[in-house]
Amino acid sequence: MSEQISEEGARFPIARAAIAEFTFASILFFAALVYAAIQPGVFANTLAILLGLLWVGLAIFFRDPARRPPADDSLIISAADGLVVEIVRLHEPVFLEGPALKIGVFMNLNDVHVNRTPYASTVAYKRHVPGQFLQAFRPEAAIENEHFFTGLETVHGYILVKQIAGIMARRIVCTVEEGQQLQTSERFGMIKFGSRVDVFMPPQFEPLVEIGDRVKAGETPIARIQ
Repeated sequence: MSEQISEEGARFPIARAAIAEFTFASILFFAALVYAAIQPGVFANTLAILLGLLWVGLAIFFRDPARRPPADDSLIISAADGLVVEIVRLHEPVFLEGPALKIGVFMNLNDVHVNRTPYASTVAYKRHVPGQFLQAFRPEAAIENEHFFTGLETVHGYILVKQIAGIMARRIVCTVEEGQQLQTSERFGMIKFGSRVDVFMPPQFEPLVEIGDRVKAGETPIARIQ
């Protein structure tokens, strides 16, 4: 099934990677409502309210809205919602093994945390790297924090997506497998409770964003091939 079909069809608006947490919170909330109905009182009512607030918070945090990428094959699309915090040209030694354009996006607690494929591609590389849990916007966090590499092979060369854990983000989820073909904007994972996603692309791409710009995963163009 194509990503376009799945976006247009009806689907539960909670990230699939967070279904377990959301289901558990829903069960607790329902149980608290039943308890408050059977044994009304200050304790039962307070418990139901607190668990209700938790349920609403998780629903907001794990939301998964539909996204439509622009129909332009020359564009790289943001892999994450958030704030552009880094745009730099460097040598990428892990997957591109050469010069690259790097664009980093920081996700706060209010952002959608589902990550999306920046360009139509085939998954060619996956690697989990254990590390620390420093604040994700700190420069050293990109190197020292726990992270997950996903290497993509495209018609324009290799693209590397780096999901980086943060001070609160203790679980990185990557739901794709090597050899899997992905469409632009297709969901490939998420980072639970805020963090950062860096995208490394071939040097022939030119950035379309600036530091401080806000972007949306699967929708906002961040670079164009020259």
